[in-house]
Amino acid sequence: MIIDIHGHYTTAPAPLGQWRDAQVAALTDPVQAPDPAGPVISDDQIRESIETNQLRLMDERGIDVTVFSPRASFMAHHIGDFATSSAWARICNDLCHRVSELYPDRFVPGAMLPQSPGADPATVVPEIERAVRDLGAVTVNLNPDPSGGHWTAPPLTDRSWYPVWEKLVELDVPAMVHVSTSCNPVFHTTGAHYLNADTTAFMQLLAGDLFADFPGLRLVIPHGGGAVPYHWGRFRGLAQALGRPEPEESLLRNVYFDTCVYHQPGIDLLLDVIPVGNVLFASEMVGAVRGVDPRTGHHFDDTRRYVEAAGLSAEHLAAVQEGNARRVYPRLDARLTAQGR
Repeated sequence: MIIDIHGHYTTAPAPLGQWRDAQVAALTDPVQAPDPAGPVISDDQIRESIETNQLRLMDERGIDVTVFSPRASFMAHHIGDFATSSAWARICNDLCHRVSELYPDRFVPGAMLPQSPGADPATVVPEIERAVRDLGAVTVNLNPDPSGGHWTAPPLTDRSWYPVWEKLVELDVPAMVHVSTSCNPVFHTTGAHYLNADTTAFMQLLAGDLFADFPGLRLVIPHGGGAVPYHWGRFRGLAQALGRPEPEESLLRNVYFDTCVYHQPGIDLLLDVIPVGNVLFASEMVGAVRGVDPRTGHHFDDTRRYVEAAGLSAEHLAAVQEGNARRVYPRLDARLTAQGR
């Protein structure tokens, strides 16, 4: 089968956004506070939003299963405080769980975390526990910059993050390192901030020794790793200058990259530089880049075309499209196995 490990509920029914607008408005005018129980969204509204969008495209492109998490740009951890993010994360995670219940063979839930600038990272641990144990989440999206483009958080190797890593290892769940909206006008959200964050996270990991303390931790860096594959020689040279081991030795037992790269040369480079065992199929549809490439006549985010044209052997193609995901996301594998797949 083909497993897409990077999907977001970007087409959620309108009441979700309306609830969030009211929540944000209530930060300055408490009278506008929405129902704390969350928005009223029917199963039919969910079906309409999914079947005309993500599910339709999955069927057209031959994608069997998508790991489905809340819309990344909507996480907006810089808004309000921890209580704000906690309520918002709960509602968004519950909604993705409902999608997975309505379409158990096609969608598997991921979760966002209730992060907030300046808050102790350990405050997200209860939502990790709830999302994984109660909602069936097979991964979480972890934001290395809750400030939204101002980078006030400590690096991922800082000990303040250790309770998060401990919980993920305990639950045997990987994290995708994924930022949210940029509120810094210097950084366009999807064109700069996302890719900057991917690159920054990798460099933080290269400069530190996180995996010596957490050898079982698995982190996925999305969007093809940002600048990492393209500048692999630079990172190798920096590792050497810092007295660190080669990245293949120090990081690639624990760090993985997805295929959300939207042209053939980019995918070819990714698969040439990064070992096949560290690359997982993904498209991030319906996401940041939704248009049709006039040079090919196909959607930019139809990444299956690029991966299958990259010249991989049948064994390696199967690993990228299915096997690696089942290995890196053991709870996903257990869910599929229980379904007889």
